[in-house]
Amino acid sequence: MNKEKIQQLSQDIFNEVVGNRRHLHSHPELSFEEVNTSAFIAKKLDELGLKYERMADNGLVALIKGGKASDQVVALRADMDALPITEANDVPYKSQNTGVMHACGHDAHTSSLLGTAKILTQLKDDFAGTVKLIFQPAEEKLPGGASLMIKAGVLENPKPQAVLGQHVMPLIDAGKVGFRAGKYMASTDEIYVTVRGKGGHGAQPQQNIDPVMITAYMLTALQQVVSRFADPKNPTVLSFGKIIANGATNVIPNEVYLEGTFRTMDEKWREEAHRRIKKMAEGIVESMGGTVDFNIMKGYPYLINEEKLTAKTRAHAEDYLGKENVLDLDIWMAAEDFAYYSQVADSCFYRLGTRNESRGITSSVHTPTFDVEEDAFKISTGLMAYLALKQLGN
Repeated sequence: MNKEKIQQLSQDIFNEVVGNRRHLHSHPELSFEEVNTSAFIAKKLDELGLKYERMADNGLVALIKGGKASDQVVALRADMDALPITEANDVPYKSQNTGVMHACGHDAHTSSLLGTAKILTQLKDDFAGTVKLIFQPAEEKLPGGASLMIKAGVLENPKPQAVLGQHVMPLIDAGKVGFRAGKYMASTDEIYVTVRGKGGHGAQPQQNIDPVMITAYMLTALQQVVSRFADPKNPTVLSFGKIIANGATNVIPNEVYLEGTFRTMDEKWREEAHRRIKKMAEGIVESMGGTVDFNIMKGYPYLINEEKLTAKTRAHAEDYLGKENVLDLDIWMAAEDFAYYSQVADSCFYRLGTRNESRGITSSVHTPTFDVEEDAFKISTGLMAYLALKQLGN
């Protein structure tokens, strides 16, 4: 397949992709609520003459079949949901939905995949194989739209030999992409805890069972699960970001409420750690006279990029963009529900640079000032089309 032709098609649709992205950014919808977003995608697929199937309520799946015979199939995935964040950017395409924002680039992912679809439909007479387009809802909220799409059969009929995903990365300059083979992103579990004691006057601690002090001991001790039980070669994180002890300067409350997260990159250790964390917490609290409800909600698995597929995909990206524009990624303890695909199919999840320091586009994802350098769309659509066609053997 002629990469210059794909690059030209990518340039030709650049303004359209930017327009689609700005529309989606202005009209974000939360996980499991992406009704209008789904309708917008469906409209664009209709314009391309592509038939689609709905899955997991707001999800959409479409096929682009090449004009030449082949049983090879590759799947391309984009997510579509936004976050409960109030946007602080002063831009023409600022969110119009109060308290909701595309702060993780899912608007960029969806508009890019729509652009890739347009390129591939224009080339379908010239390639062999089938490209499956996956527009997935609810990446940001458990149980994760990917798990629901898989249960609904998104990886069947036809079954792809590979699944590719593209995600924005504000740490990488626009025009570049990043890859990492093997384990890349962590599993993620949500922790909800209530420590109960007996509240009372702060000047009479002997008459109380202080859940604040119990919680302090518990939190300190739980870090031993990371520092003394986890294999140092296996990245592990245990963090608590929410603690509510609704007393006062002289009032010991009856209970303390906590929320946290546990992350790692090994499923066997993950299960063992859950047991250790819960057992240690219960033992400490009970030994100090309190009671505890300690609940761990299991979330996404860890994300693994299949070694051979990723090496091959990276080589194709170097061919398309030049070696100087393809970077190595380190492991990242954030989580992504693309991990579900990677657990059941050969997968490659790579990063699209969206940073532009000269324009101040440097904010991290999940922040009110996050934005993307739209020049990234000059490569995002064509690159994914090229990677898909090379995976199909074209």
